[in-house]
Amino acid sequence: MSGRARLALTAAAATLMASCSLLPLVSPTTWLFQAAFLVAIQTGVGAAARRVPLARPLTVAAQALVTLLMLTLVFARGHAIAGLIPGPDTFRYFADLLQQGSDDVSRYAIPAPLSDGIRLMVIGGVLIVGLIVDTLAVTFRSAAPAGLPLLALYSVAAGLSDGPTDWLWFLVAAAGYLLLLLAEGRDRLSQWGRVFGGVSRTPGGPESGAVAPVRTGRRIGFAVLSVALFVPFVMPSIEGGLLDGTGNGVGVGNGNGGTISAVNPLVSLRDSLNVDEDRQVLSVRTSTADISDLYLRIVSLDDFDGTTWKPAQRHITGVPDTFPTPVGLGGDVKRAPVRTTISAADWYAQDWLPMPYPPSGVKIAGSWRYEPVGMTLVGDHGQNTRGETYQVTSLDVQPTADQLAAAPEPSAAMKKDYTKVPSSLPSVVAQTAREVTAGATSHYEEAVKLQDYFAVNGGFQYDTQVQVGRGEGAIANFLKEKRGFCVHFSFAMAAMARTLGIPARVAVGFAPGTPQADGTVSVGLKDAHAWPELYFEGVGWTRFEPTPTRGTTPSYTVSDTPGSSAPDEALPSKGASAAPSASASASESCSAQLRKQDVCASPSAAGVVQQGDGGPPWWQLALWALAGLAVLAVPLSPMLYRQRVRADRLGAYDRTPDGVAAHTLAVWQELIDTAWDFGIPPDDSQSPRGAAARIVLLGRLDPVSAASVHRVADAVEQVLYAPRPRLTAGLSDDVRRVTAAFNGAVSVHTRLRALFAPRSAVRALWAAAGWWARLRERAAATRPTLRKPSEQQS
Repeated sequence: MSGRARLALTAAAATLMASCSLLPLVSPTTWLFQAAFLVAIQTGVGAAARRVPLARPLTVAAQALVTLLMLTLVFARGHAIAGLIPGPDTFRYFADLLQQGSDDVSRYAIPAPLSDGIRLMVIGGVLIVGLIVDTLAVTFRSAAPAGLPLLALYSVAAGLSDGPTDWLWFLVAAAGYLLLLLAEGRDRLSQWGRVFGGVSRTPGGPESGAVAPVRTGRRIGFAVLSVALFVPFVMPSIEGGLLDGTGNGVGVGNGNGGTISAVNPLVSLRDSLNVDEDRQVLSVRTSTADISDLYLRIVSLDDFDGTTWKPAQRHITGVPDTFPTPVGLGGDVKRAPVRTTISAADWYAQDWLPMPYPPSGVKIAGSWRYEPVGMTLVGDHGQNTRGETYQVTSLDVQPTADQLAAAPEPSAAMKKDYTKVPSSLPSVVAQTAREVTAGATSHYEEAVKLQDYFAVNGGFQYDTQVQVGRGEGAIANFLKEKRGFCVHFSFAMAAMARTLGIPARVAVGFAPGTPQADGTVSVGLKDAHAWPELYFEGVGWTRFEPTPTRGTTPSYTVSDTPGSSAPDEALPSKGASAAPSASASASESCSAQLRKQDVCASPSAAGVVQQGDGGPPWWQLALWALAGLAVLAVPLSPMLYRQRVRADRLGAYDRTPDGVAAHTLAVWQELIDTAWDFGIPPDDSQSPRGAAARIVLLGRLDPVSAASVHRVADAVEQVLYAPRPRLTAGLSDDVRRVTAAFNGAVSVHTRLRALFAPRSAVRALWAAAGWWARLRERAAATRPTLRKPSEQQS
């Protein structure tokens, strides 16, 4: 089998290996066998076209035509001419299938069923990537850029999937790319012939030829792969926040997929509370007369890992005309419809849509998707809230204390998903929850006791300048220090409720804003808030307010319930005021009135549950700096190596006969390598004079530069053959003159490649391989030889 054929097979294998990253997305995985068969046919057509040989564009065209015919035969046989030749109806059918596949991707969670539309998208995508890889790596003999379509194929799968085995698919795809690079290297070396001699594997044995550099290249490839896996663990991550005004938002990617996941909102929530200027985020006009319960919810955090709360990955669908009844809401609970019009500021670009909970319908322009579990909307294809005006119909659910107290035990599925706490959670959290709720006869009474413990009688203070530690002990530290802001209160109450068997999650959004003279409500950055939601069967997810001096206490938690305590007069409650406090902190050092007059110092950016305040440690910064230097040094290393070698070869030398001879041979070697960098490979079988003539001919050098080449060749012949070599001055200038001539005669692409990816830099790998072989030989030579004792003669 020829080298070109082996390279084509390797390109096909690399495409299929990268395609394995799509396996977790679709079930069943039988599509991969069909894709492998079609890729094999595509590769065979390319190999046949190159063997004819056809011109490169005709080879690509032949492969593309056969690919289209195969897709027509497999997917649109009934819509083609004679079952094979595509016509207008065929392309219309392809468009319908692709639209169906797009809808299926949005409709189904991962893994999606293998519908005809999804099968066309997956197999067609693999064939297109396979064609591009074969074209770049085999037809145009450039395997390195072929990694881009392979990376694109893997990135699509990685952007949609978030499974624990994603690293395995990365390794498979990367291994395929490394195999492609090695195959191309072997093919190039086989074309050059024996252009260099490697060190023999055994003393006195034959030369190893291309084995040493290939083996070294393989080691370098594995080293680069290891660095690619290690660097993401030490490099800092970049994440957006739920309340960011920059459009980073919550979603991973651009929202095109069928699932969503979100990042931790703590940093942006804290920053929103600590701003010096309370900028208006939303302008709200509502039909309800009492705005004290008008919380605008962005998203719920239901995944608790012991350190923080975050949104779980969720399936998204199209926005329904009418939202379903909230989970758990029974027919005997009083409710009233509320109509709300919300206008977002031009600078506020949020991926998620702030809405009253629970919504029953939304009217909004643009591309939005619906997440059914949290009953939230998320932007699709880069859609966000910037400057948007939308209408939300929601329910004002008004349960009574008796209804909540009489709620039956939640279902097993609800308790399984929403009462989980990690084993690493400090035992003091559950112990404190039991002590606080002692004597309660229902989950409702326990919830009220927890709320009052934080907001009324537990001695807690609202403060954004706290330092409560990090990691799994953060909640325990907060319970000890009793200072924090809404994130700490909501996180702690939700965690403690889960230890009592109450399903709980945390909601993030905005507390009720400030009424304006025109009848609207202004919601500012300092109204950013987090609060716990507890689930009661027959009522559904129910808001509680444990944060003192923030938001409003729900009316159903201040009734005459046995065991509950009366709220403090300083704590806002429903009906007490329609204008919640806009102050971000009510610490002892700065009252709300002074803060409103702008005479307080701005709070520091402290107080995040899981983060410290001093920034990364110095050693981590040093690692980042070293990693950054390594990222820059690796692609520039061939250029730096060649510049150093060139300077040594053309530099000063001893004026002794040995020094002159060494300098002349070094200059000649630099001339050979310079020509190699510009596309003229060396030919060791020729004499210096023949090599010089070959360089002048292939390099199309002008007469002056040609004379410089021959002058260097004459000096080499003097050193090699003359009994008394004479000194030839100006050889270094001759090489520099030839280099300048090459730069002026070649294209920009060739000039840049000679600078940044010089071919002669491979000598560094050969030298390293030879050094390693010699080291092994010396080690083998110095190793003591153990002789088997001869048998005793009888």
